[in-house]
Amino acid sequence: RSPTAMSMSPAPAVSPGGVVAVVQVTSTADKEHNWQQCSALVRRAAAWGARAVFLPEGFDFIGDNPQQSLQLAEPLHGDIVGRYRQLARECDVWLSLGGFHERGQDWDSTGRIYNCHLLLDNSGALVAVYRKLHLFDAALPGAPALCESSFTNPGQELLPPIPTPVGKLGLAVCYDLRFPELAQALRGAGAQILTFPSAFTVPTGAAHWEV
Repeated sequence: RSPTAMSMSPAPAVSPGGVVAVVQVTSTADKEHNWQQCSALVRRAAAWGARAVFLPEGFDFIGDNPQQSLQLAEPLHGDIVGRYRQLARECDVWLSLGGFHERGQDWDSTGRIYNCHLLLDNSGALVAVYRKLHLFDAALPGAPALCESSFTNPGQELLPPIPTPVGKLGLAVCYDLRFPELAQALRGAGAQILTFPSAFTVPTGAAHWEV
């Protein structure tokens, strides 16, 4: 599937720099609870002078099972993205939304979703949509198998770095970290910041705490 074409915002007139905030939350299947957590932290970060705020993978929700994730997923024009667009405008910050469960244009035909990294500018415009290329399928000893590809479509495109007030961002998601060619390509294209918002499991997360 060809990704939806997104118009790029003009490069900021200011030099890269300023405060960057990274938000850490424990998402649940309760989308309203997650919104209350995340929006409050974004507002705190903005009050402290952050120019860009980065939220993790699954900021919208973490389902208890694949079926629930499919049920809770929304399109890009749905309520959750609309709320964050308004929040970016109100707080005058750029928002990196690191792992949105998207019902894409092919939802009716595939019944699968996309794991998206969304970037909003401080006017609330949707500047970029990166759909995760590398889906997390893993069988860990003594644990249930994890198979993201059973309910998620892979993305088809690596986006060029996005100019923002804090630098040129290279967009990725979680398991993309295990594929260094992706990071090398983004760096070669001029990325100054590489982003890997993640919602690792405990065993797989522990394997990444030290690089």
